[in-house]
Amino acid sequence: MEIKVHSFGGGEGALEVSDAVFSREFNEPLVHQIVTAYMARGRQATKGWKSRSDVSGGGAKPWRQKGTGRARVGSIRSPLWRSGGKGLPHPRTNYDQKINKKMWRAGIRSILSELLRQERLVVVEGLAVDEPKTKQVVALFKTLELPLDALLVLEAYDEKLALAARNLPYVHVTDADHVDPVSLIDFEKVVMTPGAIKKLEERLA
Repeated sequence: MEIKVHSFGGGEGALEVSDAVFSREFNEPLVHQIVTAYMARGRQATKGWKSRSDVSGGGAKPWRQKGTGRARVGSIRSPLWRSGGKGLPHPRTNYDQKINKKMWRAGIRSILSELLRQERLVVVEGLAVDEPKTKQVVALFKTLELPLDALLVLEAYDEKLALAARNLPYVHVTDADHVDPVSLIDFEKVVMTPGAIKKLEERLA
């Protein structure tokens, strides 16, 4: 299939893209799964608790074993006691969810196809700035008649463009190797260069 390529001169061209990447049906359960897994990886695993050996105190036996009429007990830090340790401690070390490469690629293909159907994917030739100034990015968006709510995906990371866009709260610059599902669905528009499109096709084929 062909998609339109915009240029700063006002003209339009066409780019032949793979149907396998940009003409897939939207698989909502799969997209939800890869988005959830991606966000889970960013969670900080700080949850934890103490076992009876970690709680301070409890070195002496509270009372003798026999003759008191009470139940036998060896430590006041038993899990049965108030202020005791946790009975079966399993500290949370991570929140990772298993997503294999085939599922990940299929989910990204599904997102890209849906972005194209919704006309949220825009391909622009020569996406660059002369110097790292925010006003150049704003002018670039005005020329393309795009809202200042966009993910810019380049073939290779452009530090000048990234520095120029970082003062704009709803504009983010990345490269094709670091595209993630959350960013793709989070922005109103996804602006890509033809080189980034081809690189994504190679990765997702």
